Amino acid sequence: MTKNKNIFLILAILFTVVFCIWATVRIVSWVNFNLNCEAYLKRAADANTVELAKGELAKALDYAEKNNLTEGIVSIFLKNPANDIGFWYTNIKSAYDELDNLPDDASALEKTNVLMKLRESLTDRDDNGGTKVIYPMGIAIYPDNVMYFWWCLLSVVFACGFWILFGVAVGIKVKVK
Repeated sequence: MTKNKNIFLILAILFTVVFCIWATVRIVSWVNFNLNCEAYLKRAADANTVELAKGELAKALDYAEKNNLTEGIVSIFLKNPANDIGFWYTNIKSAYDELDNLPDDASALEKTNVLMKLRESLTDRDDNGGTKVIYPMGIAIYPDNVMYFWWCLLSVVFACGFWILFGVAVGIKVKVK
């Protein structure tokens, strides 16, 4: 087995690099979604005027439509309603339509009520008492969620396995107390 230690080391490093690439792609995908959709939803929720909210929602909707984030489920195993992209998209679209259909001569009270409803539709409280934008977790990598799951699982399993085989091949002993 010691003659295979170089092969085990190369494969361990290879699968570790594959996992690091997975992590980098996931982070880049999340940042992309955050900057091009989530941030605009937050700004729409924080807007003080109907026009401002409508403009920010339009940007978020444009991103969602260009990236096919209009229907589907981000879950792989359990079909949790919180992961329903169709509901999320329809909710945002109907909020935009409500802003768009608000008459120009609407009273300040009507505008305020629509903006408050918008804020409650787009945001929720997080565990720390702050405000967070509501969206299905994992939406940043949709529709490739299954591929990302297998990419992560296989790269971690093979990396760990080859690191263990390399450790055995070079004679690393682990003391268990």
